[in-house]
Amino acid sequence: MKKRLAVILAGVMVMAALTGCGGGAAAPAGGNAAGAEAGAGSGKAELNLIIASNQTSAENPYSYGMDKFKEVIEEKSGGKVQVTVHKGTLGENENELIEKLEMGAASMVIASPGFMTAIGVPEVDIFSLPYLFESFDHWEACMDGEFGNKMKAVVTEKTGNNFRIMSYWTSSVRDYYGKKEVKTPEDLKGMTIRTQSAQVQQDFWKACGAIPTTVAWGELYQALQQGVVDSAENDYTSFMLKEHHKTDNGKYISETHHDYTTRLLLMNGHFYDGLTDEQKAWIDEAVTECTREEREVVYRMFEESKEKVIADGAIVTNFEDVDIDAFRSLALPIQDKFAADNNMTAELEMIRAAAK
Repeated sequence: MKKRLAVILAGVMVMAALTGCGGGAAAPAGGNAAGAEAGAGSGKAELNLIIASNQTSAENPYSYGMDKFKEVIEEKSGGKVQVTVHKGTLGENENELIEKLEMGAASMVIASPGFMTAIGVPEVDIFSLPYLFESFDHWEACMDGEFGNKMKAVVTEKTGNNFRIMSYWTSSVRDYYGKKEVKTPEDLKGMTIRTQSAQVQQDFWKACGAIPTTVAWGELYQALQQGVVDSAENDYTSFMLKEHHKTDNGKYISETHHDYTTRLLLMNGHFYDGLTDEQKAWIDEAVTECTREEREVVYRMFEESKEKVIADGAIVTNFEDVDIDAFRSLALPIQDKFAADNNMTAELEMIRAAAK
C-alpha cells in the first residue's frame, strides 16, 4: 500500500507543482472532471475542490459541515474556489473515500482514524480508546489543544505528509443498542456486536464478554433486522438516521457513552503545500468555520435524535442507570497497555489531566 501511495501521490505532487502556485487552475490529480462540474458556468474558478463523507443523509452533521465549507470558501474567494460536496455518493465505506483521496478523486474527506494503523501509524488508535474522554468539553479541550496539535504532527510525519489533518470533527458519543437491555458488562456475555475495527475497541468488547463482528455500515440495518448480529454501537444521530432502532435487534439502547468520537477532516499534505498562500488562507478559514458548524450540529442533534428514537418506540436505559464504573474498569487497563506499547504514556496522562 505504501508503494501504491507513493506512486499516486507523486502524481498529485506534480499536478500541485504545475498548477497550484501562481494563481493558475489548481486541481487534485484525477479530479479535473469533477472539478469542472463544480465550477461549471462560473468562468472564474482557479481551484476546484471535492469534499466527501460516507454519510448519505443531508441531516447528518457531516453534511452540515461540508455544506458550510463550500459556502464559506466560495464566498471568501469570490468564486475563485468551487466545491463539489459528496454525501455518500463517492462511497458509504470509509476505505472507499480514503482510496479516492489517495487517487486525487477527492480533495478532502472525513474519516475515522483507524485506517492509518494499516499504513504505519498505530498511534492514531489512541482516539479509539474506550472511556478516554469524559464529556464533549473534555474532548474539545484535548483536540483543540496540545494533544491535538501533537497528533497532527505525528500523522504528517508518519505518512510523509500524504495525509494532513485539517481539523477534528466528531460523530458524537457512542452507545450500545441491541436486542436486549444492557446495564453491566455481564449482560453482554455471548452477544455478537457490530463495532469498529480498531483493535482497542475489539479488546474492550471482548473484555465485556461480547463477540465483536465486522459489518459494513451500509449493510448494518439488514444485519440487525435479520439477526445476523445481536447488537451494535454508535451515536444516536447515526443510527436514528439509518433507522436501526426500528429493528428487533436495535431497539434497546443503553447509554454506555464509551466513545466520544474523533473524526479526521483530511487532505493530502503535498497538494495543500502546493497551493498559493491566498488559497491556503481561504481553506484554513473555511475549515475553522465548518468545524464549528459540524460540532454545533452534533451537540444539538444528540438530544433531538434521542427524543426521536424514543418516539419511534425504542427503549432507552439512561446513562445514570448503567454501571459505568464496571465498564470503565475494563477500559482502563486497555488504555494503559496501549500507551505503554506505543510510547504514548505522556499523551495519555495529558488527556487524563485535562479532565480534572
